[in-house]
Amino acid sequence: MSQKNQNQKGAARKSRRLRITKKAKWEKILRDVDKTQVPITCLEAIEVNLVDGTIVKIDVTELIEEHNYDADLVEEMINSRLEKLDYIIRDVDFFINLDNVADSVQPLTDELLKNLK
Repeated sequence: MSQKNQNQKGAARKSRRLRITKKAKWEKILRDVDKTQVPITCLEAIEVNLVDGTIVKIDVTELIEEHNYDADLVEEMINSRLEKLDYIIRDVDFFINLDNVADSVQPLTDELLKNLK
């Protein structure tokens, strides 16, 4: 087999590889992680589902980025309000901002893995 044919076969093999986007990679990682403690800066929004069927959406990204509120203050305010209203809350849904998670974790991952290359 000629070198050209071998290179073409090698190129064809590479093109069949599954390419996973960064977003898909982070979605898979986050599905597999216990999410009992999520930094407020990694949240996009919180939906509070009340016992009467009302849904209250808190846009965390908007509060921190657009209104320039301090992240720790936003976290304190949300936790305080959730505790006070616990008796009428059915459940709470947390929506994670994948871009913020990736921006926070990727540099640490790169640093840890740089010596393995």
